[in-house]
Amino acid sequence: MNPQINLFTPAEIVGNYADIGAKKASTPIWKLLLLGVLAGFLIGMGSAVTNTASHSIENVSVARIISGLLFPFGLGMVMLIGAELFTGNCMIPISILEKKASVGGMLKNWLFVYLGNFTGALLLAVGCAYSGQLNYSGGGLAVYTIKVAAGKCDISVGPAIVMGILCNLLVCMGVLCAISAKDTTGKILGAYIPVAFFVICGFEHCVANMYYIPAGLFANAIPEYAAKAAEAGINTAALTWGNYFVGNLLPVTIGNILGGAGLGVVLWYSYLKKAKGAG
Repeated sequence: MNPQINLFTPAEIVGNYADIGAKKASTPIWKLLLLGVLAGFLIGMGSAVTNTASHSIENVSVARIISGLLFPFGLGMVMLIGAELFTGNCMIPISILEKKASVGGMLKNWLFVYLGNFTGALLLAVGCAYSGQLNYSGGGLAVYTIKVAAGKCDISVGPAIVMGILCNLLVCMGVLCAISAKDTTGKILGAYIPVAFFVICGFEHCVANMYYIPAGLFANAIPEYAAKAAEAGINTAALTWGNYFVGNLLPVTIGNILGGAGLGVVLWYSYLKKAKGAG
């Protein structure tokens, strides 16, 4: 490849991910957990920042745009420091199709990275809820956090799966665009734009929801915040741990897997299988 070109071709990008996925599938469990916690914290920070920045904005379009401008930096940091993010790792089937990773290795990665992501995001949610960070605007941020969480818990299973698919198609596009570049600026911009799209559209990301919904649950467990939410007329009937795990996290995770793995399979068939002349 011409060294003057600061970009990999599509086939090279998919091939590079096959190598990356192989390494992910063979990474020790302790490292997957630690790097998973870090990624969960970073994506959770993106969620916390969007809530903080948009909680007092009444115009929904403006609030979504502000959120879309801020949230993607979380994925940018994940890509630059090599943290382990479950949704991006949903493309490891590329490595399996290339016979560079096993199904067992992929499932090990998914399980322990998922647990790490959940731990990192949950710890951040606890910190924000109980440190007073949600006191912005006289508790207005806490009310908004509860509102966002309650709304997510009220999504039906079917729409949650579909919005999970759409979300991770864009997140995985962001991952691939990031690894298409050879410099820091290109990697950040590659990750930034697709993720901004999913945030502005309001699609569902399981790791982001590991912050959004627990933060709302913790806030609603604080009497002062719960009273303010009730005064604001927020219906918190659906905001329970059961609804979170079964009604949101599970279907969104399924959707994220389908979106990421599906994209990986399509790209492998489009580039690597054809390039190898496989029948």
